[in-house]
Amino acid sequence: MKNYGKRPRAETAASPPQTSGGAPPQEGFPLPDTIILSEIFKRLELESLCTVACVCRSLRSIVSQALSTLASLDISAFSPNGELVRRIVPKLRGVTSVTIDCLHLNDSSVVSSILRPPLQELNLLKCASLSYQILASIGDKCPNLRILVVEFAGKNSPGFFRRNLIEMLKNLIYLEHLSIKIRGTEVDAYDLSNIDLFLPRALKSLKLQPLDEQDATHFIKKLRDEREIPMNLSNSSFGGFTLVRLSLVLDVITDRLMNSITSSLHLLVDLDLEDRPCFEPKLPLDLTNNGLQSLISCRHLTHLSIVRSRLNSPVSFKRVNDMGIFLLAESCKDLESIKLGGFSKVTDAGFSSLHHSSHKLNKLEIRNAPSLSDMAFHEITGVVELKLQSCPLVTSESISELASSSTLELLDTNGCRSIADHCIEYISCVSTLTSLNLGGADITDSGLDVLSRADLPLTHLSLRGCTRVNDRGIICLFNGELKIKKTLVSLDIGYMPGISDRAIRAIVSSCDAISELCMRYCFYVSDTSLRMLAKSDSKLRKLDIYHCVGLSDGIVEVMEGGGFRGLRWFGAGGTLVEKGGFGRVCERRPWLTVCFEGCEIGCHDGWQFHKYNDGY
Repeated sequence: MKNYGKRPRAETAASPPQTSGGAPPQEGFPLPDTIILSEIFKRLELESLCTVACVCRSLRSIVSQALSTLASLDISAFSPNGELVRRIVPKLRGVTSVTIDCLHLNDSSVVSSILRPPLQELNLLKCASLSYQILASIGDKCPNLRILVVEFAGKNSPGFFRRNLIEMLKNLIYLEHLSIKIRGTEVDAYDLSNIDLFLPRALKSLKLQPLDEQDATHFIKKLRDEREIPMNLSNSSFGGFTLVRLSLVLDVITDRLMNSITSSLHLLVDLDLEDRPCFEPKLPLDLTNNGLQSLISCRHLTHLSIVRSRLNSPVSFKRVNDMGIFLLAESCKDLESIKLGGFSKVTDAGFSSLHHSSHKLNKLEIRNAPSLSDMAFHEITGVVELKLQSCPLVTSESISELASSSTLELLDTNGCRSIADHCIEYISCVSTLTSLNLGGADITDSGLDVLSRADLPLTHLSLRGCTRVNDRGIICLFNGELKIKKTLVSLDIGYMPGISDRAIRAIVSSCDAISELCMRYCFYVSDTSLRMLAKSDSKLRKLDIYHCVGLSDGIVEVMEGGGFRGLRWFGAGGTLVEKGGFGRVCERRPWLTVCFEGCEIGCHDGWQFHKYNDGY
């Protein structure tokens, strides 16, 4: 019998080398455990450590030591099940910060494996199956929390939510950041009356979703009135209460709400407001120029976001015009980040005043602005991130002002359908650009050919809805020795009917670092593409094939045969693939989430409607 893996006799007879300051190396390892632990394993992520632990008992022992020294744990890149959490998390005795995707977890898994007194930061994301009782458990088991983020699916039991929230707040006296988002429920389902009595004195940042405008206005006013606070509430938010960050998602944003915020919270640094009306708001329940003018009281404001979403109805801020934006620009000159959405009556004059007045501005986002055109971007400088979404009058000439930029890293023109190939020539001059979204643009294969010659270090690229681009454009983009072939980690080629297996072959053979690929509604992509992706030695973690009708159910067989081993999220809805066929696959891969509901990559906006606990 051949002795594979054994040392030569002379080597095994020699005594192992001794090193000072640590245990001698174990047989088969040239380095002592202390060096492996402190210099190598401490640099590895949890996933890599778990992989190493499977090699042998010696490495498993060292990995166990490494896990016990980790200070933070982040399991948000995939959705672990209860068994996986019970095996891993209790071993992390030194962890003070936990971020975890709870899509497949229930109350028992979280309470028994995750909640513990040493925790100072806790982020529970996509809690599709967690009850509101978890809030009381958090207060009971994690009294030292400084940061808490929870995303719930709506349970339509506002009274139960309120009781558990109060019970939690009574115990979290050190809490500085609180974020609670409840998805998939009516905006007026949750009553926050008297919650202000229990807010911790240390609280600096508050994020709540959803809220009724009237309740929010009353709630914020009570933060100002110290006379209503009983003296026996030792953890009261007053007597040193300094809220500097406020984020709310409401049914409607009004002047009354704005006046309440600006008169109560003078130290605000970050204000984020979004509303989702179901019908066109009418006075006095709407935002006007007067409401924006009230922001003059917030002299410390550096980050401002005011958005009217079209999620429930095609509405906009019709009572705010250029004068309101002029007043905002004059009163808030220290803004570093501005996000405005749905200001349909504001023109170039108003929008341009923002970047001319705010000399520290580095992030600018404007959504659904039908009157915004190229003139607004004359002499725009210093911007690091620029997002112009669904602005129909914006053309390639807007980007010409950015051609000489030495700071721009992110450009997003999604929904600006007048952007054409000429824009690519300007973009090609921005050597600092790493993220580019041209969704819905009128670009062609020729434009991508120009982009390939620019050789930009792009990490994220979206061509979604660029219907005039076909296989030739994708092949040109990845042709030759280009930086993008090594740097690109996320690519979106969804809603492009001209894409077929030829384009996928070019992506597979060229993009070594790609981890997210979206090709939904690519009708001519076949099983050949999936087999190429499965066989490639890629780092692919998330794949979206929603409504790729040219695919068969052969993907299940590919996965059962060992394909796509690194995949963490798979969007398979709208195809011939049946949900039941993934049962065995998900049993063997507890880290894999298969979505049939048509969610975007990662289910970040649709997870609340899923019915999990079935393993996939």
